[in-house]
Amino acid sequence: MRIVIADDAVLLRAGLERLLTDAGHEVVAAVGDAAGLLAAVSHHRPDLAVIDVRMPPTFTDEGVRAAVLIRQQDPEVALLVLSQYVEERYASDLIADSSHGLGYVLKDRVADVEEFLGVVADVGEGGTWLDPEVVQQIFVRSRRRRTLEALTPREREVLSLMAQGRSNQAIADALFVSAGSVEKHISSLLTKLDLPPVDGENRRVMAVLRYLESEDRT
Repeated sequence: MRIVIADDAVLLRAGLERLLTDAGHEVVAAVGDAAGLLAAVSHHRPDLAVIDVRMPPTFTDEGVRAAVLIRQQDPEVALLVLSQYVEERYASDLIADSSHGLGYVLKDRVADVEEFLGVVADVGEGGTWLDPEVVQQIFVRSRRRRTLEALTPREREVLSLMAQGRSNQAIADALFVSAGSVEKHISSLLTKLDLPPVDGENRRVMAVLRYLESEDRT
């Protein structure tokens, strides 16, 4: 199997190259950033790309975003994301496009070399392998998104103003409604967000965090 490796950690990159070569695969390129990955895939047209999530220059999600782009431009290239992190937004995007020839493995959960090589072979041949932790986080994110979508436009307006740190009265003034109406909207949206009435202030904080999370990933 012809493979491209993309990981900014030099020792890990070299170790993967040796491991895969010893297993009978051909590593056609080993690069340290997303730009190098895209160029290598375009030039070599490998069977499989093994990709880290966080690479230069920002070390956030360059690798997995490049994986999404590869899946869109060349869906015949199998993708194995190998990372310490779950980037659930882009993992969801990858799965939504197609789960054919797709894997997402967490580095610290790889306990057996032979098992890892089996995953490489399976994904390279068109199979799917997702770490259970990845599946769980994708599910949680999807559930939260669906819950936020259940809010009415007015409730989302109220939640947006809550995220700005405004009091109930300030929200009422901004929306030209009564403070009592704002309280009703807040009570309704907290119920829809499945935040039980245990600690009023904590419920507001949790609601705002969910809103900010959804805005950050749109």
